[in-house]
Amino acid sequence: MDFSLTDTQQMTRATVRDFVEREIIPTSARYDESEEFPEAWAKKMGELGLFGIFVPPEYGGSGLDSVCYAITIEELSRGDASAAVIAAVCNGLACEPILRFGTEDQRREFLVPLAKGEWIGAYALTEPGSGSDAAALRTTARLEGDEWVLDGTKAFVSNGSQARVVIAYARTGEKKHDISAFLVPADAKGFTVSKKESKMGIRASDTVNLSFDGLRIPKGSLLGEMNRGFAIAMSTLDGGRIGIAAQALGIAQRALEESLKYAKQREAFGHRIAEFEGIQWKLADMATEIDAARLLMYRAARRKDLGMRHTYESSVAKLFASEAAHRAVDAAVQIHGGYGFVKDYVVEKLYRDQRVTEIYEGTSEVQRLVISRSVLGK
Repeated sequence: MDFSLTDTQQMTRATVRDFVEREIIPTSARYDESEEFPEAWAKKMGELGLFGIFVPPEYGGSGLDSVCYAITIEELSRGDASAAVIAAVCNGLACEPILRFGTEDQRREFLVPLAKGEWIGAYALTEPGSGSDAAALRTTARLEGDEWVLDGTKAFVSNGSQARVVIAYARTGEKKHDISAFLVPADAKGFTVSKKESKMGIRASDTVNLSFDGLRIPKGSLLGEMNRGFAIAMSTLDGGRIGIAAQALGIAQRALEESLKYAKQREAFGHRIAEFEGIQWKLADMATEIDAARLLMYRAARRKDLGMRHTYESSVAKLFASEAAHRAVDAAVQIHGGYGFVKDYVVEKLYRDQRVTEIYEGTSEVQRLVISRSVLGK
């Protein structure tokens, strides 16, 4: 078993880290404070090919593997988790389902500009009344002649007000899982951005509600087969959870780095606090759990690259990494003491940004359900 990264994977890490150090970290606090969408970051990420990392070059992508994708999201999150969310949604929740389930015409029309970074994409599954129970969604789609007509409301749509195309899920039959996926252009009549959320963390990430009021799209906008949208959504989330594991990991890695730096500088009782056993143990636990999370993430990404089922591995990686990150940011604030509670130190922001990694793309409770089903052989 080879645990080393390939030259391409190492180059990916170096390239993204350089971008993060030069352009994201210096402006991160400003965007966090203003809650403004970081258009400059998004433009540069698109130019670097970070919106279509594993999309083949013939469709405008970088043609890299899922390990490179995980590395990219980790490094972006180390700088600012909001940047990682923008890229993760474009890659895993927009590009991937079009690549896997779209027709050739759909790939040419929608995937190519997304992968090239010319467009931003979004994913609309959750609704005000359906979160973890995604199949309880109420948005409907009915076929009228050569058009689909969509009515409903979507909640917590990342990139929603910036997207040129949204992959939206709607009910198309009477049974609970009679759900279909649709490619919805943001300029379609009846498409409305109805609310922007003001959030605890990842505040530069655009999170909105969308309303579809008699929205009409061509018959060819159906993604995949009719009434098979729920399966598309769940398989998309398998890959998406690798991205959330990477996001949590990047936040935890930054928390460790900031804690090491502070512990070596801060003095108390005549000693640097890094000399105190209590601080050393916190740092040791952080480092150990970060390493474990990274290996779990790489395992899930590698299985995905091999075309193997990775539902269990992705859920394990997402669950462990997000909860390890929770412990890491908590320890980082504690190590910083009173300074960890003020915005002059980045660990305060890391503490806020981390929390959502245990919630979206499947809560920790849902991950435990997925994992237990696998363990029990259900």
